[in-house]
Amino acid sequence: MMALTERQPQLEKKPLRGTRAPLSRKAVAALCIASFVVGLLFSGKVSLTSESGSWDEGSAKESARGSAGCDNSNKRKLGENHPRDLMNEVSRTHHAIQSLNKAVSTLEMELAVERAWNTGTGTAAVVSSNKPPQKAFVVIGINTAFTSKKRRDSLRETWVPRGDKLRQLEKEKGIVIRFVIGHSGTPGGGALDTALDAEEAETRDFLRLDHAEGYHELSSKTRIYFTTAVATWDADFYVKVDDDVHLNLGMLTSRLAKYRTRPRVYVGCMKSGPVLSQKGVKYHEPEYWKFGDEGNKYFRHATGQIYAISKDLAAYISINQPILHRFANEDVSLGAWLLGLEVEHVDDRSMCCATPPDCEWKKRAGNVCVASFDWSCSGVCKSVDRMRHIHQACGEGEGAVWNVAI
Repeated sequence: MMALTERQPQLEKKPLRGTRAPLSRKAVAALCIASFVVGLLFSGKVSLTSESGSWDEGSAKESARGSAGCDNSNKRKLGENHPRDLMNEVSRTHHAIQSLNKAVSTLEMELAVERAWNTGTGTAAVVSSNKPPQKAFVVIGINTAFTSKKRRDSLRETWVPRGDKLRQLEKEKGIVIRFVIGHSGTPGGGALDTALDAEEAETRDFLRLDHAEGYHELSSKTRIYFTTAVATWDADFYVKVDDDVHLNLGMLTSRLAKYRTRPRVYVGCMKSGPVLSQKGVKYHEPEYWKFGDEGNKYFRHATGQIYAISKDLAAYISINQPILHRFANEDVSLGAWLLGLEVEHVDDRSMCCATPPDCEWKKRAGNVCVASFDWSCSGVCKSVDRMRHIHQACGEGEGAVWNVAI
């Protein structure tokens, strides 16, 4: 009773008129601790279920015996090392979710492809053999034309391996490279088809399509390319690149490997150019009215010189290719096919470097480009004459692709 009497004057420090009696020290301490714990929970720095986030009773008792203020040293104890542990856990969980999404997406597309094979549609209509597709990491289709033999030779002399090296790259690294072309459309085959047959017999680096070549048929060619490639190779990624673009295979492979666990990935240099309604100009869009008023721009899509899509997206195009609408420009068509899907658009600016000195400076700085070309020419200007110089100035080195971990 004496102790209580002695404490009484300390507790009654001129309470304000109309207010209740102040809380005891224990109540204040408990309220402070509770507020601190609630604050940590809301800030995401502590978890009630984690062993490291539990607070010990000794700290609580010590706070209860103290004054009305909170012990700052206890706060530091409660929070130390937790952010790093929490971020590691979040990173592991995020990776697991990505892997699960990738697996689900792959299973869905494999099921759809299997249905197409069984019903005789989609990929089954392209190949006559019932052999399953060959496993690969990436299929690189180089879009070419009958009149582009010198361009093809310039690539074979620089970044496209030839002969046994091409087969070795395919076998050991899972990197498939083919020049993609159809037929001339001449009944019975003409001189162009005959010349291409001879070149193919010598180099064995072509993917022949059931497609009549023509500049205004590039969107159709793109659909058939992905359909044929999916039927021939079971790859993680499918790439389309023009035959007047310089490419570093090692850099391309290492970039794509980063997205291997992600579902529905669309990689390239994303742009949004104007919709050209004037007749007679290059890249004229006859269906310009579908994109709104004159002067509007296209939706974001990868520039047509080079882009990559993951297996599930290539399978989607393969299965649905008969009903995919074709716009005048091939890169716009691909962007339109993927626009309404749950697709991750990756804007990779290393896939659209300029030719020397731009790509050369970046190489010296340690940022080797994936692809280089001239925007003014929609490819390397005078590529037959300049490809070797660009390869010497901006190339990654002959052994780079063999050292990439896939």
